[in-house]
Amino acid sequence: MTDSLPPQRGKGQDKRQRLIDAACEVFYMRGVERTTLADIAAAAGIPLGNVYYYFKTKNDLIEAVVEARLSEARTMLAWVEAAHDGPRMRLKALFAGFAEQGGEIARYGCPQGSLCSELDKLPDGPGLAAELMRVPVDWAEQQFRALGRADARDLAIEVIARYQGSALLASTLRDPDLLARESARVAAWLDTITA
Repeated sequence: MTDSLPPQRGKGQDKRQRLIDAACEVFYMRGVERTTLADIAAAAGIPLGNVYYYFKTKNDLIEAVVEARLSEARTMLAWVEAAHDGPRMRLKALFAGFAEQGGEIARYGCPQGSLCSELDKLPDGPGLAAELMRVPVDWAEQQFRALGRADARDLAIEVIARYQGSALLASTLRDPDLLARESARVAAWLDTITA
């Protein structure tokens, strides 16, 4: 019964994934605009010519990175959902999880927020990257709805905006503790939210 076996990954899939992983890291640290395909190939340990076998253009690779970041976000939100009881605890855990990444965020910004901001400047806008903001906002809205709030969408936007603003300030000011302080304030604010 081969239907129950996981699909086998060949060498080509491994190289493609290495390129995506390297692009995620290099785009995050250097920015999309300043990163070349040669930079990504070097980071992945793959000859530049091989990149074009998997990605015809830089835009194709950008799309793969956005999809990878979306997958990471959905996985993280599913983990928070499964690991924490109740919507209030989930929202607190989400923000606390962001705060735990304070050092990296203080250095490079939010991986999703930075990518969205950069891609939004392109002539055709953020495209699929807008989902990187929509996914956590939709998830937070579900949590606020479970708390019985009719204004769940507005509260969801507020909590994600508080994180994105904090991430931007932490990065700009190079202050990793800023996210921890804001996480504590958000937790206290969430305790005041009633149905």
